[in-house]
Amino acid sequence: MLNATGSVAPELTLDALAARTYGELAALYRDAQKPRSLHAVDGAPKGRMLAVRGVDKTPLAPVVRAFAASSSFVWDGKTYQAHSDDEGEGINRISIAGALGRQNLFPFHTRFGASAVDGQPTLVLDYDLAVNPPWIRKVHDEIREVAPGLFLGPAMWKGADGPAMVLWFALDTRVPSNA
Repeated sequence: MLNATGSVAPELTLDALAARTYGELAALYRDAQKPRSLHAVDGAPKGRMLAVRGVDKTPLAPVVRAFAASSSFVWDGKTYQAHSDDEGEGINRISIAGALGRQNLFPFHTRFGASAVDGQPTLVLDYDLAVNPPWIRKVHDEIREVAPGLFLGPAMWKGADGPAMVLWFALDTRVPSNA
């Protein structure tokens, strides 16, 4: 794939995204497009937390990134099922060591809408469902496709002044998950 300068652009992967700074991820997200259809994320793409707001330029950043990439990290990704090109649903895949093991928790509805980041079209993950605990209902996630099969998004907290950034995450349909 050629980049804007005409040279070969490096392939984007979960590892390549995890190596980027918080600001670089924000710029990449702003330049990305919403998928053409919700079917683009159908299945169980592998997830990775990439960068946490306020941690990026601290000594903790490499530790947080390494933990997020490890098999010990509790979040494995999200499972999606599109009902049409424009609507669907999903759930988070969590793995808790011990008796709880792997769980599907915190369902969401999917739809296209305006991004809380820049107002442009995006795929919105709506957790405001009666089955979710009140604190999960305050989560606002959205994603855009940054490379074929690779999606980047912000996780935000819905506060009185609107959604506030918490972290960046990615989902890769090309990588097998632990589902």
